[in-house]
Amino acid sequence: MLARRALQWAARRGGQRPPLRGLRGSPRARSAMPSWVIDRYGRNEVLRFTRDMVFPVIQYPNEVIVKVHAASLNPIDLSMRSGYGATALNMKRDPLKIKSMDTEFPLTLGRDASGVIMECGLSVSYFKPGDEVWAAIPPWKQGTLSEFVVASANEVSFKPKCLSHVEAASLPYVGLTAWSAINKVGGLNQSNCSGKRVLILGASGGVGTFAVQLVKAWGAHVTAVCSHDAGTLMRKLGADDVIDYKSGSLEQQLKTLPSFDFILDNVGGSTEKWALDLLKKWSGATYVTLVTPFLINVDRLGVADGMLQTGVTIGSKTVKHLLKGVHYRWAFFMPSGPSLDEIAQLVDSGKIQPVIEQVFPFSEVPKAFQKLEEGHARGKTVIDVVNKK
Repeated sequence: MLARRALQWAARRGGQRPPLRGLRGSPRARSAMPSWVIDRYGRNEVLRFTRDMVFPVIQYPNEVIVKVHAASLNPIDLSMRSGYGATALNMKRDPLKIKSMDTEFPLTLGRDASGVIMECGLSVSYFKPGDEVWAAIPPWKQGTLSEFVVASANEVSFKPKCLSHVEAASLPYVGLTAWSAINKVGGLNQSNCSGKRVLILGASGGVGTFAVQLVKAWGAHVTAVCSHDAGTLMRKLGADDVIDYKSGSLEQQLKTLPSFDFILDNVGGSTEKWALDLLKKWSGATYVTLVTPFLINVDRLGVADGMLQTGVTIGSKTVKHLLKGVHYRWAFFMPSGPSLDEIAQLVDSGKIQPVIEQVFPFSEVPKAFQKLEEGHARGKTVIDVVNKK
């Protein structure tokens, strides 16, 4: 994968070999930057704007500092603001418990970023200062609702040429989440997806709109489940069948259709009790859900017991459904620059487009959170970070 990225780098620069670079300094020393942070968990009132957030520092040779031009919000930002997953994320931040308590505060939310490389670590040869990039930052790191963010070079990719920063910022987190579920966990790809019947539950959200476009680009027959007012959008994105979950029993509506080869569940809850019955038995058909109890278990039971309970749950469900002739899987967001490389190619070829509902200036981040909290979005909520008005 690294070799392929090096070849892509060379192609962009007329066949030159990637140079070895040392640490690149910014034009002037900085110690603080504007940022939206939280100092405790809670609702929207915990969001606080500061001009004195500590400027990010490169601590490892494979890291880069990105000047954020645009960011976007995802449901995980609402969850993290309220403290969801704090136990597991703090374990990831400080696994040896070297630091003091509450080291996550002040905490910057926001996972998506599109911007420009400002500094590179000693071992970074794939990027240089001035490169336009996009990334999805893992939730255990400081987020992107800041003027600058530090990321591993392996989490960063060149921004699609055809998109503005505002457009590009809407895609990385939802794109990588869908890519994880469909490709990494579900096993679908460009060479084996053609003609497969794919069902997307919760198709009008950020992950759903991306998933519909991805499997359609790979040649699948796509059935999208959403509310009636999102039907036009789903058809525009390529869905072959659109099912309104509000018009009668969703289970009964779907049972009238031919069986599916793959189901992506963005909804969870009671849906899981009957959705697997819609799969083709003994054919390798797979159900993948993005709604898992892992973080809840760890928050409620602690790290050891929570992980044990999670392992028992996924193990028992996998065996139960395997005996019925179908595969049951969980999927999670996976940060990956190489996967973003592949997504960027699909975007630049016109096969995937951003779906944006509203753009807010950096000064109105609390309003953006409020908008996301209202639910039933028909696209992403994006923050124009360089527009501070």
